[in-house]
Amino acid sequence: MAIFLNFLQQGSRPAGGTSAAVTSSSSHLVSQQTPPASLRGVSPGYQTSVEYNTCRMKGVFMPNPSPYDLSSSTQPQIPAVVGEGGEQTESDLHIGGSMDTINDKQIVDIPPIPKLPERDFAGTPFIPVYVMLPLGVVNMKCELVDPDDLLKQLKVLKSANVDGIMVDCWWGIVEAHTPQEYNWSGYSRLFQMVRELKLKLQAVMSFHECGGNVGDDVCIPLPHWVAEIGRSNPDIFFTDREGRRNPECLSWGIDKERVLRGRTAVEVYFDYMRSFRAEFDEFFTDGIISMVEVGLGPCGELRYPSCPVKHGWRYPGIGEFQCYDQYLLKSLKKTAEARGHPFWARGPDNAGFYNSQPHETGFFCDGGDYDGYYGRFFLNWYTRILIDHGDRVLSLAKLAFEGTQIAVKLSGIHWWYKTASHAAELTAGFYNPCNRDGYAAIATMLKKHKAALNFSCSESRMGDQQVDFAEAPADPEGLVWQVLNAAWEVGIPIASENALPCHDRVTYNKILDNAKPLNDPDGRHFLSFTHLRLSPLLMERQTFLEFERFVKRMHGEAVVELRV
Repeated sequence: MAIFLNFLQQGSRPAGGTSAAVTSSSSHLVSQQTPPASLRGVSPGYQTSVEYNTCRMKGVFMPNPSPYDLSSSTQPQIPAVVGEGGEQTESDLHIGGSMDTINDKQIVDIPPIPKLPERDFAGTPFIPVYVMLPLGVVNMKCELVDPDDLLKQLKVLKSANVDGIMVDCWWGIVEAHTPQEYNWSGYSRLFQMVRELKLKLQAVMSFHECGGNVGDDVCIPLPHWVAEIGRSNPDIFFTDREGRRNPECLSWGIDKERVLRGRTAVEVYFDYMRSFRAEFDEFFTDGIISMVEVGLGPCGELRYPSCPVKHGWRYPGIGEFQCYDQYLLKSLKKTAEARGHPFWARGPDNAGFYNSQPHETGFFCDGGDYDGYYGRFFLNWYTRILIDHGDRVLSLAKLAFEGTQIAVKLSGIHWWYKTASHAAELTAGFYNPCNRDGYAAIATMLKKHKAALNFSCSESRMGDQQVDFAEAPADPEGLVWQVLNAAWEVGIPIASENALPCHDRVTYNKILDNAKPLNDPDGRHFLSFTHLRLSPLLMERQTFLEFERFVKRMHGEAVVELRV
């Protein structure tokens, strides 16, 4: 999520109106994606050109476009250029409008396209809605911050029939000072409050630090005793090619290394989860805790920390591989020797830097080394480390939380998706170039442990990314449907949350369309949705009324009016 937020604060959308949405019923790909199309007149040559922003997909199911939604909440007038000789262009043939003359060209102002009614979600499947609490709801002393004000806010959420809340249970707070000494006091008070309001809980086992990423408004480091170990052995942290350490989370290279006061990293995670399960046994027994999300990497997501803001990364940079600590390099060396190519025991030396673009590198460019013998070997190893880490931790999480749904969060690395190499996904550990499905193996691993997939990015629209960063061919919608299909193909449930703050109807409608795909032949839908996050803005009257309306529609209830 934090990665996804970065581009919003760096890019500014150009002023001015947007072009009308155009879809083609004769083109299966275009009609599925409903991409915005721009109509533009060209020179005084009595011609016009129509540009369709299309994208590549990997042969996955995508729902029929909703007949109710247009690509924008407002439909501006579309100027159509008419040649000096008075010949009208295609966009003017069937729509009346006024005509002006500018610089010897006649300009026709086409009236706005009438809005169609929204899709009616009454009678659709019930999807529970949760609200994520603020990152710092429990302070570093494990005390609940401002419980009286929080109680008021939770009562307001309850009044909107919200099903429950999600909260990060920070490793850096609970096991802060001494190994295997856990302080759950602030969480105990919070959970009791939630129980009294008859709400549900989604608990996140947050084994990462908070702070340093966009959207982080508090600083919660890893436990002090872990930081002490890191000062004498910095290889416990992910490391880039230049040797920079990233203390956001522990390297997966120490999953089975006894470097944490006699314990491996996986044992540390397991002990923490067992302590949580024992501490809150009654909440599990009563079903108050409905899901436990297991943190598997930076920001709690299953990915490498390939795009760290603290090291200068900015959207839409491709990021860098994070495999240069001694433990991951040892694994790479062993794998290369077993393959019979010991000289492959190295990371790519032509993969660029954090803010490079794919075509600027020898590794990620079209026809680059990523698709050569060495590149395929390295990327297979790199993604296998990611999948094996998830496999190891989830096998123990399943033991600790037997009988309770566990989940894994996957981020939407959507930029450069419409290029051949998918460079940003590769550095994050998702081996998903245009000729390979990088999410199927992850979904299969989750299936093994009966884990749900919590995927962010469900509110994103392709048109937004094209306007903000046209030079980075992004496709969040294409990525969303590839990941959803990979999960549904193996039969695992999908939860979701918004990656960007959302309070408007257009964004809520996008989430609804993804959560309940129109005309899905198998009737598939999300397991749950978590709104990011409880804030003063959400509590404002108009914003909250819109949110309350969204909750009703996620629940499959009728709303009074269905117009934007």
